[in-house]
Amino acid sequence: MNERTRRVNVWETFNWENRKAGGLAGLLGVPTVIDRWLQQAVSQQLAAYFELDFESCSYGFRPKKNTHQALLQSLSYINEGYQDIVDIDLKGFFDEVPHYKVLQLIYNKVKCSTTLHLIRKWLQAPILIDGRLHRRRKGLPQGSPLSPLLSNILLDILDKELERLELKWIRYADDFSIYTKSKAEARKIGNHIYVFLRDKLALPINKEKSGIRRPTTFKLLGHKFVPTYKKGEKGKYQLVASKSSWESLKRKLKSATKKTKPQSLRERLRKLREIYLGWINYYRLARLYMARLEETRKEAQELHQVRYK
Repeated sequence: MNERTRRVNVWETFNWENRKAGGLAGLLGVPTVIDRWLQQAVSQQLAAYFELDFESCSYGFRPKKNTHQALLQSLSYINEGYQDIVDIDLKGFFDEVPHYKVLQLIYNKVKCSTTLHLIRKWLQAPILIDGRLHRRRKGLPQGSPLSPLLSNILLDILDKELERLELKWIRYADDFSIYTKSKAEARKIGNHIYVFLRDKLALPINKEKSGIRRPTTFKLLGHKFVPTYKKGEKGKYQLVASKSSWESLKRKLKSATKKTKPQSLRERLRKLREIYLGWINYYRLARLYMARLEETRKEAQELHQVRYK
């Protein structure tokens, strides 16, 4: 193995529990500066071939698409009466993607042996774990600028199947849900998609986290759905920030006010402002219970005062 191959996309162990509540430990791909530049260039060129063919209900990592559009579309489906939701969690998606399927899909459109050779090298770059290199035969490197596009290329096959069945659905990266009007229909569709993912894409699903949800038990991109409780709006729902999202905000505020951090008061206030503005901007579609937000602000303020007495 030459030095160049060893240097491409060296991986390190990364604990996903810090980013995703209840998630499993995963691996984060860390490409070198040159490789990151090359992967970004290849990604931009490939996008020109695939982007126009992607379905409109795919919102993840695409130009002029974002989480807020996905949330609004989901809310629209629910308020139109599609309230039996097939919620499918792909088990360790980025660690399970079969290389041969992604490469074949690229080859079908891009007949360039050099490009395919480069992508294959990046995908199969050995993983550095506990000082030892392990060959990788499946999975996409999380952290690579090329991985979001490759995941969309593969999951576009699923999108095409959902469109063929004329279903109401949305997808944000590997997070997707299907909206139906009855449990019987949801169960039938869920079984069909399970078989499709297993046989056509060789992707396993997490049975413990997948199931048929009602709006009040359904979570999407850090949001929950609750009734509007307005007269004449029976069966209508609105977005709110989930409990885990509030807890995440509190953890960030607690971290920013740690006395052990050598920061001036001005720097600390700037950091707190960044956290608040970032959080409020992401959850701007949700009905923010101002009493809850004020309670969180007071907790952070009291914690800050106690630590600096």
